[in-house]
Amino acid sequence: GMGGDYPLSATIMSEYANKRTRGAFIAAVFAMQGFGNLAGGIVAIAVSAAFKSRFDAPAYKDDPAGSTVPQADYVWRIVLMFGAVPALLTYYWRMKMPETARYTALVAKNAKQATSDMARVLDVDLAEERQKPVEELERRREEFGLFSRQFAKRHGLHLLGTTVCWFTLDIAFYSQNLFQKDMYAAVNWLPRADTMNALEEMFRISRAQTLVALCGTIPGYWFTVFFIDIVGRFAIQLGGFFFMTAFMLGLAIPYHHWTTPGHHVGFVVMYALTFFFANFGPNATT
Repeated sequence: GMGGDYPLSATIMSEYANKRTRGAFIAAVFAMQGFGNLAGGIVAIAVSAAFKSRFDAPAYKDDPAGSTVPQADYVWRIVLMFGAVPALLTYYWRMKMPETARYTALVAKNAKQATSDMARVLDVDLAEERQKPVEELERRREEFGLFSRQFAKRHGLHLLGTTVCWFTLDIAFYSQNLFQKDMYAAVNWLPRADTMNALEEMFRISRAQTLVALCGTIPGYWFTVFFIDIVGRFAIQLGGFFFMTAFMLGLAIPYHHWTTPGHHVGFVVMYALTFFFANFGPNATT
């Protein structure tokens, strides 16, 4: 359900927003992802810290079995289940939200309701303009279908370009998210796993990921919100890909340098900048 809501939220916003501020509004919807990352990290920090203070345990190297207390099994369950809260809130507000005017007019064939919904959302009186937009939508709908040659000719390159950009971004973006904890340990920002117990490791990883989200991920989203209607989508996406490439090469080529003592701060700063330019770049603009 959330996977379907992910692209639909941008579509709904684009169909209700005006042309002048459409980019900022769509980017602002997408920027909520950053606050989701932050909220997840804060919940993980709070839960692991609470259990860590109550149930102390030796490090893994001292006692492999004892380093994970039985109560730790509750920790990941609580953090995982907490994700149901925003999901339920989203479900409730989705039920209260009207369909977009395009759907209501073209599929439901209810021009009056479409005009009413648009007037309510945009807070303007569209009564006088009711018939013309609906007739225009009907005419444009008949021009070409999704799998027609006309669509391929007019939008095929745009669709292919967007999907390829999104695919190539995700290879780098999600692999970085998945392997953050290993990178932090490799450059000595986090202690080696065997020197901690399970709850301490979760606390330290959550804190590190939250810090990167706060300093890199979230600012990147909101830079896009503020600049997308000024700089434009193309420039932001191209610049984002360029700087992501530059910072990743800057981390990968002298990788041994970053793993030596005293250099983890530089690594973390550059690593956070890759997330910043992923979001002030292709992650928000695709």
